[in-house]
Amino acid sequence: MESLSNTTQEKKSLFQWIRKYNKQFIGFITTILALLFISPYIFIIFTSIKPSSEAISNSPTFFPKELSIENYISMFDQMPILSYFFNSFITAFISTVLSVFLGALAAYGLARFSSKLGNVFLLITLCIRMIPMISIAIPMYIIINSMGLIDTHAALIITYTSINVPFAIWLMMGFFNNIPKEFDEAARIDGCNIFTSFLKVILPVSLPGLATTSIFCFMLAWNDFLFALLLTSTNAKTATVGISEFLTAYNLDLGPMTAAAVSFSLPVMIFSILVQRYIVSGMTLGSVKG
Repeated sequence: MESLSNTTQEKKSLFQWIRKYNKQFIGFITTILALLFISPYIFIIFTSIKPSSEAISNSPTFFPKELSIENYISMFDQMPILSYFFNSFITAFISTVLSVFLGALAAYGLARFSSKLGNVFLLITLCIRMIPMISIAIPMYIIINSMGLIDTHAALIITYTSINVPFAIWLMMGFFNNIPKEFDEAARIDGCNIFTSFLKVILPVSLPGLATTSIFCFMLAWNDFLFALLLTSTNAKTATVGISEFLTAYNLDLGPMTAAAVSFSLPVMIFSILVQRYIVSGMTLGSVKG
């Protein structure tokens, strides 16, 4: 009996210790996993500030032995990277605006005027979203080519918008379902029609949802490589395709390539950190049906 009592006491002490240091333990494990996850990106940052000879060394080191901005200078000398960045931004920005506006319109109509046909439409948009992008690459190229839009900003804007609209619809549906219909009724009493109440009442209330949807749509367009490679060649070439051209069959300019990769990814990462509260609040709002 005494042995059993001692064992029980030990278990209680263990459970108390776990409860006491639970947060610290979870924080420690989370920190280790986060460091493992971002270590490749940290290596890219360090490589970008190494001298070119050290960046392509046969025995690379994680930390730079000497700091240098040589790779960033070489990045601009070897190709018109600023032009590629501009192409990426303009196509991602315009397609995001179109995707969020069209997706919000469709989601508002489906949320407020649900019907069997609307449910079928939602199911179709979900099926479209589940289709792998690689499977529609060739049909999309044929369509864009028949329109005479190859190597234009319009080609990428149309493509990214068509891909993002189903996603925007599904995401915005959760936000609109949580906005009471009394808001619409009050706007109608004040003399607003459906479209005016949507613009002046519903959209301002759903700003967290709009911010969340916009960020995800922009990230998809900004990071795209497949359609940018397939639909552009010179005039509308984006940064993702331009960065890949540092790797050729005969050479690998690892230093300028990592400098371009950091320049391409860092602004978006900083922007995501600054607006992360909108992402969290938006995803929370859209995941709970009122």
